[in-house]
Amino acid sequence: MADPYFYAVEDGHDLIASPLRAIIAPRPIAWVSTVSAAGVVNLAPYSFFNMISERPPMLVIGSDGWKDTVANIDATGEFVVNSVGRPMAEQMNLTSLSYPEGSSEAAEAGIALAPSRLVRAPRVAGAPASLECRLIGIDRMVDIDGAPTATRLIKGQIVGVHIAAHALRDGRYDALAAKAIGRCGYRGDYFEVSQMFEMIRPGSPP
Repeated sequence: MADPYFYAVEDGHDLIASPLRAIIAPRPIAWVSTVSAAGVVNLAPYSFFNMISERPPMLVIGSDGWKDTVANIDATGEFVVNSVGRPMAEQMNLTSLSYPEGSSEAAEAGIALAPSRLVRAPRVAGAPASLECRLIGIDRMVDIDGAPTATRLIKGQIVGVHIAAHALRDGRYDALAAKAIGRCGYRGDYFEVSQMFEMIRPGSPP
């Protein structure tokens, strides 16, 4: 068996592109809707995202820089994480573009919004699920030498959950029915959930 390819990050690699986004995958997409202090709605996708706690339910989002999403969350203390299904993938991708200041990505991409219940930021009307969140904190990440980086880590607590009727099957959220997608790395690689299998943890009750 051939030895695995290895590179020290500080030395770089000789591959076509960095493999890290492809290795750490698939990654769910946080399609984050926020509203500015002036009332302008912002909608942007983030793939550096995941849930980190169930009791209470908490999640984190990594932002490469202080963007409108981060500024809005910092100003209002609220946001909504919308899941993305395959039928809305192209619209989600359009919201990653840079639009003129003061414009709304949702309006530019023709995305219908719906009011949330517990936070001011709206949710994406067609999303399989939407998680209303309140801010716990925003941290500026530092590297192993303690030097600050551009990355901000947004920590939020889920306070409300919307699930589309088509994504519920027998009382469970069904990722297949939701046609859930996520990032797999490199420039435009995505996945769609098309198959699932069950594997119960040993020792779990029947």
